[in-house]
Amino acid sequence: MSSDVAISVRGLSKAYSISRGGVKHSTLGETLLHKLKNPFERAKRETFMALSDVNFDVNDGDVVGIVGRNGAGKSTLLKILSRITEPTTGQIDLYGRVGSLLEVGTGFHPELTGRENIFLNGQILGMRKREIDAAFDAIVDFAGVEKFLDTPVKRYSSGMYVRLAFAVAAHLNPEILIVDEVLAVGDAEFQNKCLGTMKNVAKSGRTVLFVSHNMQSVSVLCNKGLLLHNGSVAYHGEVEGAIARYLANSGTTSRQDEAPDLRPGTGEYRFTSVSAGRQYYDGGDDKEIKFTVQRRGTSVGAMYFSAHVLNELGAIVAQCDSRLVGDWFEDSANMTGSFRFTTPWLKPGHYRIDMFICVGTGLVDKYEDACALSISPVLPYRYTVPWDGLQYGTVFSDFVWEVNDKLADNRDGNSNADATNSGHPDIRHPDSRQSLAESST
Repeated sequence: MSSDVAISVRGLSKAYSISRGGVKHSTLGETLLHKLKNPFERAKRETFMALSDVNFDVNDGDVVGIVGRNGAGKSTLLKILSRITEPTTGQIDLYGRVGSLLEVGTGFHPELTGRENIFLNGQILGMRKREIDAAFDAIVDFAGVEKFLDTPVKRYSSGMYVRLAFAVAAHLNPEILIVDEVLAVGDAEFQNKCLGTMKNVAKSGRTVLFVSHNMQSVSVLCNKGLLLHNGSVAYHGEVEGAIARYLANSGTTSRQDEAPDLRPGTGEYRFTSVSAGRQYYDGGDDKEIKFTVQRRGTSVGAMYFSAHVLNELGAIVAQCDSRLVGDWFEDSANMTGSFRFTTPWLKPGHYRIDMFICVGTGLVDKYEDACALSISPVLPYRYTVPWDGLQYGTVFSDFVWEVNDKLADNRDGNSNADATNSGHPDIRHPDSRQSLAESST
């Protein structure tokens, strides 16, 4: 084994036994009555391979972006590397202390205060008290929870919890830092702080494993990439290669074949189908997403729905949360519904929709890649410009420029500009749309 290897994985597999079939009941009483009438009935079980014969090495100082579709095995791999879950078969060698930030709730004792959990995590990492003391102020400052240090963490919001958990994982100087996409819980400012901290960790020669669906963050932070597909390694090498293959495989497909019981959430309700209506839209069209929901457990009362619209790089360009328009919904055994959104004007390309069912106490179902759609290369502006006038940003916006002296009939590079058509760009102007091909020629 080379002396510069930080992580070595050989023949790693992880199998889960999951239930299939059986009778679904809408109330606890119906479930108990069925059990009494059928005491010897057993649900059918089958083996699900979350990981299968995974092999790779990670060198000291590498920042590895682990990418793949939902259900590819990314989180399972990180849990095994963090020693939270045992592998079914295989060997893992870790050369150094490991600090992990996985899903909210991992690594902290809910009854202990923030202060006590900082010291507990340091001791788990094998650090002496004086080492933890030296990092304590930096942890508290980064997390911004000074007023709540002596409050049990079970009373923290998810954002506070994640801020403190990341600060502990990053500042207690593990040789290997493992971060799952739990950073999505934080706001944009916190995410930028985390990315900056991970860059500093990498510059110090330590090793980082980073799972994300946001390819922009992966490309900025990572120098290596690991692409997982159906529990196996599809690519391991330069990060650009991993991103290119991930985007090529993502395209406009969805995860309609994914087993609902494997999705995050408490599971009383699950999306059973999600459809974008049609595959292609113009950027300013009304886009309608239709869905069906099935009850799989006891009633949860009032619920709300939310959806994220993500571009090809995994950046969330829009969030459609029913609470924002005052819509809560009473549960029933089976539900059908839809939501429509128009703005923002989406840029040409492929988009996917993540769907959520929530109650006041938390997540019921999270359906990543629930459906996909494409935006046609039609632009909302009146004038043709070179591509450098269009390439930045994630959406097109309506805007107005005001300057004291404005040229009404002399726009460089615009042969179609004239004095009679000198108004401002109008994102809703249906007769003035240009194609993307026209603007780039």
